[in-house]
Amino acid sequence: MAVPESLSVAQARRITLAAQGFTDPRPGGVTDLRHLRRVLRRLHLIQMDSVNVLQRAHYMPLYSRLGPYPAGLLERAAYRRPRELFEFWGHEASLIRTDLQPLFRWRMARAHEFAWGNMRRIAVEQPALVAWVLDEVRERGPITAAEIEHDAPRTKEHWGWNWSVVKQALEWLFYTGQVTAAERTTSFARRYDLPERVLPAAVLATPTPEPAEAFRALVELSARALGVAAESELRDYFRLPVQPCRQAVAELAEAGVLRPVTVPGWKTAWLHHEARLPRRVGVATLVSPFDPLIWERARTERLFGMTYRIEIYVPKPQRLYGYYVLPFLQGDRFTARVDLKAERRTGELQVPAAWLEPGADPVETASALAVELRRLAGWLGLTSVAVPERGDLTAALTSALRESPAGVP
Repeated sequence: MAVPESLSVAQARRITLAAQGFTDPRPGGVTDLRHLRRVLRRLHLIQMDSVNVLQRAHYMPLYSRLGPYPAGLLERAAYRRPRELFEFWGHEASLIRTDLQPLFRWRMARAHEFAWGNMRRIAVEQPALVAWVLDEVRERGPITAAEIEHDAPRTKEHWGWNWSVVKQALEWLFYTGQVTAAERTTSFARRYDLPERVLPAAVLATPTPEPAEAFRALVELSARALGVAAESELRDYFRLPVQPCRQAVAELAEAGVLRPVTVPGWKTAWLHHEARLPRRVGVATLVSPFDPLIWERARTERLFGMTYRIEIYVPKPQRLYGYYVLPFLQGDRFTARVDLKAERRTGELQVPAAWLEPGADPVETASALAVELRRLAGWLGLTSVAVPERGDLTAALTSALRESPAGVP
């Protein structure tokens, strides 16, 4: 459907959901790498996070768009040859398409400007340590920070080379692109190695683009992934600096790649020229707190009318909704949010809280959410779904769970 120059919020919402892959057909049978690549062509990167109360963050965006899929597919794409993803600072710590690696070399080159304080300080104050750590990776990689620290020199000269500074040196080398992540341990620690032993040779041989060219490419990718967005949101997707992003937006607008559209409540909105406006969205799925659909919380509020904050670091008595809360996307609206925990010892998906969003029908929402919770539990290898403990959707969801089949699909 053609996109008009003036959009309602509902139209902007549907454009966003289509751009993010929520209107793509789900696999009808076995999920394979083709399906994973389709999602990655839409998102370009997936945020990582160490919290594992339900499932690690980088597995969830694929689930939300594909449904239950073999988690090993993502492991294969990220940590087995030929690698289709690599770890770097994209949005936050991210898995990024390997073919985009040249577009991030400007960030590696400007580490003294963008990396945080401890890393910069180590590089300036202890260059011998950084060189020694790089030699260790070169000779022994793939290797973890703890393994390097265990064999660190114990002479008076090196008395301060503990795990903390070794880790900081490794993170500096990681930020500057001198080392990369070869894999992750079961405890989620990086194993570091040299890029030439990890990344595809063709990627490393790709010429480094000029920074302005890289910024244009990244802003275009942001716009493609968001469909319609404000300038600040285009910048946030890859955490780009303000002025280069602004210049890239202007150049892409002049080239016709982006065009301005009006959306109520937005100062200026930019539409990607290939964005499409679906007539409807027929999805029903849970969305991770780290999903790119809701990265930018002010955008989430403008598009969906939902104020969402992750409350992991909020003291328990002050939490409004719960520790690890996932919004439930039903059609083109969020109709509920649920606090979830995978209790792997008992095989139970626990629901500490369930909340209805304003305007949503409790019975219809609870029925769809019960199906989704059982589907999620099955994907996680859990055998049952507990009834919710608190929240204004508790009664309706408890009823829906008891009426639905007890087995997990």
